[in-house]
Amino acid sequence: MDPMDIVGKSKEDASLPKATMTKIIKEMLPADVRVARDAQDLLIECCVEFINLISSESNEVCNKEDKRTIAPEHVLKALQVLGFGEYVEEVYAAYEQHRYETIQDSQRSVKMNTGAEMTEEEAAAEQQRMFAEARARMNGGVSVPQPEQQLDTQQPNLQS
Repeated sequence: MDPMDIVGKSKEDASLPKATMTKIIKEMLPADVRVARDAQDLLIECCVEFINLISSESNEVCNKEDKRTIAPEHVLKALQVLGFGEYVEEVYAAYEQHRYETIQDSQRSVKMNTGAEMTEEEAAAEQQRMFAEARARMNGGVSVPQPEQQLDTQQPNLQS
């Protein structure tokens, strides 16, 4: 990664990837709104400071409980202590969603690792199912016929 892709003054400073943060900033704004580079850099620096603040307070909460590992509960408590209690519910929901997706991903990887136990027909069927899901997502949930289905409907029935 190019050092210019990360906002920060030195290697000791915590920083975030500039391209990712710029993408997040743009996704949160209406399409007709532009953000100056200086403003983007400032927002990124604010994010870094916010993360540092939450991390520091989470560490203090953790230490008060005589724990050595910061847990999600410590982060939620830190948000409340710092006056961000109104965000706790939303942050917790995002955390639960992350846990759910992580579990789903690990279950998929287990299935993929045991894929050698699938027959060739089962693997082909699974592949077609995954293609269909991807097509549906790309088409906004609208099911589009597969190429074979399109050919069948376009060719006249010669058996009549």
